Amino acid sequence: MDQKYLWIEALKFNNKGLIPAIAQDDRDGTILMMAWMNKESIEQTLATGEAHYWSRSRSELWHKGATSGHIQKVKQIFYDCDADTILLKIEQIGEIACHTGVRSCFFNSVSLPIFML
Repeated sequence: MDQKYLWIEALKFNNKGLIPAIAQDDRDGTILMMAWMNKESIEQTLATGEAHYWSRSRSELWHKGATSGHIQKVKQIFYDCDADTILLKIEQIGEIACHTGVRSCFFNSVSLPIFML
């Protein structure tokens, strides 16, 4: 492995070899989606500059936007203090990240109890 990618070895993958990855718009900070990555998808992301994830339902590598054209160009990668979550700051091509056809997967609002407001 290339020396500059040794940080991947510090990551804490789950027992299935996966780590949660959050995609955030690098321009305005909007959280667009959460997906799973494994070492292979991280390496593909680094090699191409475009986000690749691991599809748990299809058990295969998934190049985000390969069929829709809504690719994610990776601008920066961070991992959290516990090394168990990745944050991808991306440029979302086509402005649609969610498979439902909207910009962000996080559009379901929850009503909070009055004491929390």
